[in-house]
Amino acid sequence: MDKRVANADAAIQNIRDGATIMMGGFGLCGIPENLIAAVKRKGVKNLTVISNNAGVDDFGIGLLLQTRQVKKMISTYVGENKLFEKLVLSGELEVELNPQGTLAERIRAGGAGIPAFFTPTGYGTMIAEGKETREFGGRMCVLEKALRAQFAFIKAWKGDRWGNLIFRKTSRNFNAPMATAADFVIAEVEELVDVGKLNPDGIHIPSIYVNAIFQGTNYEKRIERRTVRKA
Repeated sequence: MDKRVANADAAIQNIRDGATIMMGGFGLCGIPENLIAAVKRKGVKNLTVISNNAGVDDFGIGLLLQTRQVKKMISTYVGENKLFEKLVLSGELEVELNPQGTLAERIRAGGAGIPAFFTPTGYGTMIAEGKETREFGGRMCVLEKALRAQFAFIKAWKGDRWGNLIFRKTSRNFNAPMATAADFVIAEVEELVDVGKLNPDGIHIPSIYVNAIFQGTNYEKRIERRTVRKA
């Protein structure tokens, strides 16, 4: 039951070129910083990354875009990354854009064993092109397929050596559903504690979903877009 590994490099040793990886986080909140850095060091290429956004130019998934390790992004919000835009327009990067709620539900459905679902979001737009549509209760809906991945990179606040996880505030975002929708789930945590130290009623992701866990280091916790009130 002890799922601890030494560090991020040890955790990703089985990742190969062409892998599909879910990466948790929202903006720069709750992103798996150590795992992303380890992937950059390992140099694996042609990756398909499923993530709410693509980081910024010099941080988060943006680091993997700099080194051209990502072949395809399945995302929703990508507006903070100029390099992302450049790579897409030049044909170096494939992108599959989703409405944000649709992306969240595609991941949740993948974790729940639901192969597809209908949603009204996106009907009549580019999102619906080539997809099955059907009317429900007088409202047209689009068929969206569930998402699963070979690996999921999860960032949590606390975890124990069995892999039980607790998230802090908004860092729960995409991390929690992604932990259920991948074949191999790696969790990096800010604090790794002994079994029994976490309140069972407060655990957000139970250990059954987690395959490897380690305590991360040197978290930067950047602010994606700093906005202050004028005097």
